[in-house]
Amino acid sequence: MAQILGIRRPVPIGEGHRTTPFEIFFDLVFAFAFIRVATFMEGSPTPLVLAQGLVFLMLLWWPFTTFAWLANRVRADVGLVRAGLVVVMAAMFVAGLVIPFAWEHDRRTVSESLTVAVAYIVIRTAFYLLNWHVAVVNPRIPAPGFRYAIPIVGGWIPLLLGAVLGGATQTLLWAAAFLIDCLGTASASMSSKDRFRLHSASHLCDRHGLLLIIALGESLIAVGVGAGSAVTRRPVLIAALLAVAIATALWWLYFENAAAPAGQALARLPHEERVRPAINAYSLAHFPLIAGIIYLALGIELVLEHLAHHPSQHPAGAPLDWISTAALFGGPVVYLIGRGLFLRFTVGHTPRAQIVAAGIMLALLPVARSLPALGAFGVITAALAALVCYERIMWQPTAAAR
Repeated sequence: MAQILGIRRPVPIGEGHRTTPFEIFFDLVFAFAFIRVATFMEGSPTPLVLAQGLVFLMLLWWPFTTFAWLANRVRADVGLVRAGLVVVMAAMFVAGLVIPFAWEHDRRTVSESLTVAVAYIVIRTAFYLLNWHVAVVNPRIPAPGFRYAIPIVGGWIPLLLGAVLGGATQTLLWAAAFLIDCLGTASASMSSKDRFRLHSASHLCDRHGLLLIIALGESLIAVGVGAGSAVTRRPVLIAALLAVAIATALWWLYFENAAAPAGQALARLPHEERVRPAINAYSLAHFPLIAGIIYLALGIELVLEHLAHHPSQHPAGAPLDWISTAALFGGPVVYLIGRGLFLRFTVGHTPRAQIVAAGIMLALLPVARSLPALGAFGVITAALAALVCYERIMWQPTAAAR
């Protein structure tokens, strides 16, 4: 039937398959949605809003990583698979546009919340149908049945109820929607060894690493958003350069000393032993990496806005509030936690210096709260730079992997 209609059949991938340009384009839309979560939190930064932002990130991350696994089975840029992913991109783009307005507490914004909920439903429906399509034309892959569909559809109920009710109830219900969908579909997938198989370790590494670097690049947009027209003022310009230094340190910590040895360790495993460490390292441990970047982007934007639009007699700016300080320091800490888990699940070792650095950052948070804004920014930059220098000299992940 597919040949009669002129539709190309899904093309299975092999061990040497790498990420295609279409997949990078697909990932850009998800990165856009992630950054829009930072925009949402920046609008009214409170502890509740930070928690709501975390729920948003979970709801965005789960579709991304499931589609990365789908593309690890068949080419994402061929036939109906590509057409379905274009639909997913459109739905995710709409969700990203609406995210900053989807958690207001007045009744006039129900349409925005429902828009995000419906976009998520479209995305998850497309995922199920694409899995079915791939299975129908490939007899070796069992079709996803009702056991697979139940948690996906079951998560829609709290998602829609939360969109209608709003407020703190929406927070709880949307978190429940994520847990139902994530835990249920993961359990159903793992119950079928034939369906859940890592076909290309290099491809899975590429996809998650590319999203990470796109998120790092997008986070620098927070510099321009926060600074506005005051970017040429000396304190603002210094803060902007510090933001670039922080992003560079985070890039180095992952791509220079983690990504390659982790991918090599995963590729050395027999095929039947790859799935569990791949899930742990990429589907789970990469979430705190992405979340850390987004919270850091929020902190950068708040600091730049503070320096640009709240003049102070102190040349380095007045001290930050607790929310801004927590985002600025908490983002890198969450990132280091994710990197530590990533290395533990792949090379089997987390560098002790990284644990010490994360602890020092948390211990310095009350001190940074009393420092000028630029001083607090300098402290977190210095801490990350010190970790990079130490690992450059003292720690070799390839040795740890052996």
